[in-house]
Amino acid sequence: MKAYIIERPGGPEALELRDTPSPEPGADEVKIRIRAFGLNRAEAYFRSGKMGAITAPRVPGIEAVGEVVSDPSSTFRTGQRVATIMGGMQFDRPGSYAEEVSVLRSNVIDLDGTTLSWEELAALPEAYLTVWGALTRCLAIKQGQKLLVRGATSSVGLAAVVYAKALGLHVIATTRSRENTSRLREVGADEAIVDSGQIADLVRGVAPDGVDAALEVVGAATLRDTIKALRPFGAVSVIGLLGGPPVLEQFHLMQDLPGATRLDFFTSGLL
Repeated sequence: MKAYIIERPGGPEALELRDTPSPEPGADEVKIRIRAFGLNRAEAYFRSGKMGAITAPRVPGIEAVGEVVSDPSSTFRTGQRVATIMGGMQFDRPGSYAEEVSVLRSNVIDLDGTTLSWEELAALPEAYLTVWGALTRCLAIKQGQKLLVRGATSSVGLAAVVYAKALGLHVIATTRSRENTSRLREVGADEAIVDSGQIADLVRGVAPDGVDAALEVVGAATLRDTIKALRPFGAVSVIGLLGGPPVLEQFHLMQDLPGATRLDFFTSGLL
């Protein structure tokens, strides 16, 4: 089979398409013929060497959709449409930038019954599982609560707006471009705010007591301001690093983190 291999850190030019042996599934694995895979910032970071040294040939890629080739346990049938995500792909095992991949059975999801194209399906696993983990597990959101999505025009931000509205939340979404506000309302945002870098006061203009929860997609660059939009006992979950490295200089726990608020970082690597 063919797969993209990296042996040194770099940009897209570091990807080399090569012939490589087709993987055989172990007892707890499923072999999948890949029809499409998503492109993620985690893969760009990995390829550039920001996630550690690349000391051996590696196949990147953390998500994919396709058809089952074989499953030793017969849990999934041959030809069944499935998605897979994480489970060590790209880090502890070859990733999804390939024609075939063997993955942990626990990280395979049945897609039978969907009418979406392979390309559309490939855009969903990483974004929606990240949003699920942050909103449902970390923030424990509830119907009727107010949610701020900071960086909502990113793929995971759009998924967050759609998912939150499906669960009955009031969503305040941000974008750096006024032209994108109509798009955010189309996917379900109740309010769309143009982000100039300081939006806490604008958010409190529509939620005077503050929001119950916030998803921070931009990252460290705007986190201090996002925290200011929280109500007492509110919480923010960081799920993106669009604004640069995940480093906060001189973060003051008493001055920068309001009383009775919570801060966490959710990564799909937990999957």
